[in-house]
Amino acid sequence: MCFAHALARQCLPRYSCKFSRHDYTRAQLFACLVVREHQNKSYRGVEALLRDCPHWCRGIGMKRVPDHNTLWRAFAALLGETQVGRLMDRLTRWMQLLKALGETCAIDSTIDDTHHRSRHYEHRCRHHAAKDKISVNRRRSATARRLPKLSLCVDVASHVILAAAARVGVCSDQRDWPPLLAASVRRVGPQQQLRTALGDAGFDSHRNHAVAREQLGVRSLIKLSRPRPGDGPPTSRYRLLMGKTLSGSQKGKPYGQRAQAETVNSMMKRNLGPHLRARTVQGRKKEQMLRVLTHNLMLFLSRTDGEKDHAED
Repeated sequence: MCFAHALARQCLPRYSCKFSRHDYTRAQLFACLVVREHQNKSYRGVEALLRDCPHWCRGIGMKRVPDHNTLWRAFAALLGETQVGRLMDRLTRWMQLLKALGETCAIDSTIDDTHHRSRHYEHRCRHHAAKDKISVNRRRSATARRLPKLSLCVDVASHVILAAAARVGVCSDQRDWPPLLAASVRRVGPQQQLRTALGDAGFDSHRNHAVAREQLGVRSLIKLSRPRPGDGPPTSRYRLLMGKTLSGSQKGKPYGQRAQAETVNSMMKRNLGPHLRARTVQGRKKEQMLRVLTHNLMLFLSRTDGEKDHAED
């Protein structure tokens, strides 16, 4: 909670405007939202948790616990695209000061559940309830259009998320590659330049290779997608290169680190929960970005604790 408060103090304005009540600063409310996400609580649940632990609030200068309505309004106001970008920039800078970042990143996407039931259970219920396969497929396609999707660019050395993009609906991953990689290169900066970007077959396209290699100066390694029946060999020079470079086992080679992106997706779902609590499209996007910030804060806390233990030894 203290790290989240210190982060927000450096990135967010103190109050929303000069005419507000000034009961709580934006940094204090952001710290409460991070605790809510970390503890997997509702707004009423985190309010009760903070009342049971008043020293948490006193540690960041709060005289009383904010109620659930205040936290709900803060969630809508503090997690805009601009604010999240500033927080991500500062967190990346903190990890650079700890010398935790490497020179290789991996890009991947995942689907979050909209409620606590597993998707397998939902599919089986629809399958047995429907009278024919056509209605089952229609319901699945309708559900797929509403599923929240999160694309991540991850530093493979530290599991820190360098960039993230939240959207709704199951769609191709190809269009997420250029903005995520460009944001990661800008965020890391010229002092510790990214040299290699890894992606699975969902990102396979000549344009993605061209953006990475020609515009951003990053070596791209993307697995070739499975050709459709009747398609010939790839004609793009970058895709032809991928067919030669990534053939066979990649154990011990740079592309073998692509699985670290899958590890980050697993870490977020195991530590913060596999389902989202928000019910609106914008709310789910903001909750996904809050989870990204919480994940990076947890990694930063573990790194600082490790540095202290090493210094004491």
